[in-house]
Amino acid sequence: MHYRTLGRTGVQVSSLALGAMNFGRIGRTTQDEATALVDAALEAGINLIDTADMYSAGESEEMVGKAIAGRRDDIVLATKAGMPMGDEPNHRGGSRRWLVTELDNSLRRLGVDHVDLYQIHRWDPATSDEETLSALTDLQRAGKIRYFGSSTFPAYRVVQAQWAAREHRLSRYVTEQPSYSILQRGIERDVLPVTEEYGLGVLVWSPLASGWLSGAIRAGQAITTSRSAMMPERFDVTIPANRARLDAVERLAEVADEAGLTMIQLALGFVTAHPAVTSALIGPRTLDHLRTQLAAADTVLSADVLDAIDAIVAPGTDLAAHEKHDTPPALLDPSLRRR
Repeated sequence: MHYRTLGRTGVQVSSLALGAMNFGRIGRTTQDEATALVDAALEAGINLIDTADMYSAGESEEMVGKAIAGRRDDIVLATKAGMPMGDEPNHRGGSRRWLVTELDNSLRRLGVDHVDLYQIHRWDPATSDEETLSALTDLQRAGKIRYFGSSTFPAYRVVQAQWAAREHRLSRYVTEQPSYSILQRGIERDVLPVTEEYGLGVLVWSPLASGWLSGAIRAGQAITTSRSAMMPERFDVTIPANRARLDAVERLAEVADEAGLTMIQLALGFVTAHPAVTSALIGPRTLDHLRTQLAAADTVLSADVLDAIDAIVAPGTDLAAHEKHDTPPALLDPSLRRR
């Protein structure tokens, strides 16, 4: 396992990190299974575990907390807040009112007195940067969080938050957590250059593109992955964007075969090769899944392989742009672009 510095914090984190979204109801995993995944990940050298309050409505945090009991100090523990936690309109977002309350809820579920990295799960257009950053700064000064970061922020919001922190003399986001894979390369155009400019650590999620790059999806085979059962429209190959993904996967499989790599090694080796990326978050549901992903921990792709990938999916290109999670609100709500 390789280790890299998380932005400018000085904290060393593994190049593969354990994402706990599948712990609990979402991944249909039990506590024993979650603990076994944590045990195996730590044994392999992973030292960063990432979860969120909304994963299975808090169940993921509870499972992570039980799994790490007695070894908290050896783990860089990250969680997130901001996504809805029920129907109450104020149980979401980036307001001081919610973040102060929800961090205490997360600490209780995790069974710890602090988290190392607290991330705003999505940009909240209803809340000012100053409001969110001042709350996070106070929580940091209180010792409840060591650092804080953003997740899936558009590049211009990353910049704006950095300037707001400077203007109001507040602590700043030190990490960004975007979606990134061979099939979704759009962040190479703007987000990654911005994170490099401001010295942010980058923890990328969905490096296997929701299973498209796991090796389990190939032309001529029925798509039966767990993710396809939850979101069938994202895997319906009669839809042009999905057909384009399948065509790319077939060509990428040839590149992997020629290089003597699995598709997972190709996919994880690709995202961790980018100089702006600190760690790739893997989210296994089973020990077998984890083992196949850990096999990519020391994968280094040659320049020829990276060039071959570029020829299949051009740099800065999203093959499924409609699935992006950082689209400006005005592109989604017509009323915001009408006078």
